[in-house]
Amino acid sequence: MPRGIYIKRHDEYLEKFNQNVASLSLLGRGDGTEVMLQNIKKDNNSYISPGEKPELMEFFYILKGIIEIKFNSEYKKLSKGDYIYVHELEQTVQFRTLEDTQLLYITSKPTFFSLSKSINELMEISKESQKKDMYTHDHGSRVQKYSIKIANALNLNNDKVENIAFASLFHDVGKIHIPDEILMKPDKLTEDEMNCVKEHPGSGYNMLQETYYKQISKIVKQHHERLDGCGYPEGLKEQEIMIEAKIIGIADAFDAMTTNRPYRRAMTEDEAIEELRKDVESGKYDKKLFEILLDIIKNENN
Repeated sequence: MPRGIYIKRHDEYLEKFNQNVASLSLLGRGDGTEVMLQNIKKDNNSYISPGEKPELMEFFYILKGIIEIKFNSEYKKLSKGDYIYVHELEQTVQFRTLEDTQLLYITSKPTFFSLSKSINELMEISKESQKKDMYTHDHGSRVQKYSIKIANALNLNNDKVENIAFASLFHDVGKIHIPDEILMKPDKLTEDEMNCVKEHPGSGYNMLQETYYKQISKIVKQHHERLDGCGYPEGLKEQEIMIEAKIIGIADAFDAMTTNRPYRRAMTEDEAIEELRKDVESGKYDKKLFEILLDIIKNENN
């Protein structure tokens, strides 16, 4: 074969990584440009973010599937043959897959290897955490779903929504350092054991500091903080807590209440709502966030 030409079969890639909901395959690269094939499952949120340099060009061609993209406060549907081209992008753009979707993705700046390494590391940690504690199985995905819906209801900017999406998915990665006998204990935890559990937001913060997603580490660290200062690890109050962490905190609490644990049965949705209502009245959670979550739950049940 002549030098400089590369021929690959349809299932051959330079490198590939998989998540539960998406995969990214590197087809070719050179002079800073990368050509990738991206597969995203139905009903998932994805993001196109501004690059560190404004001259970054990204091109997304829809090979199959349907996406819904938020553009100028409106939603547009794009399908096979349509494409998105961004250059000098100023803010994050959010889109959602309405069907299993395949995109041809071209970027003028290498992104694959940094993304691949970071995502793989975090996903592996998440998988290990799930093995340690079955409560965490799909917990991150459920918390992410509620958190994104709350963020969109608040009309937060796309950068915040993107950070919430990733922080909610990986908010419990620090649990990897909690001993199994504590995570799976069928009885009430001792004070020392509870203190060990309370270390997981800080552990998650430290782990994320070393990855591509460093910007979400502070959100992860604060997701157990509460408005009245009774949370952990720092006992922050009110405006000291990031809105992203407040959102994930209430979504996390609802999913935790409605999930079976070794020491108690899962609450019904109605029981969890009443418990959260009491916590709102006592000053732990933001009333507006609770009301938005309540609307989301009601709409899901209709």
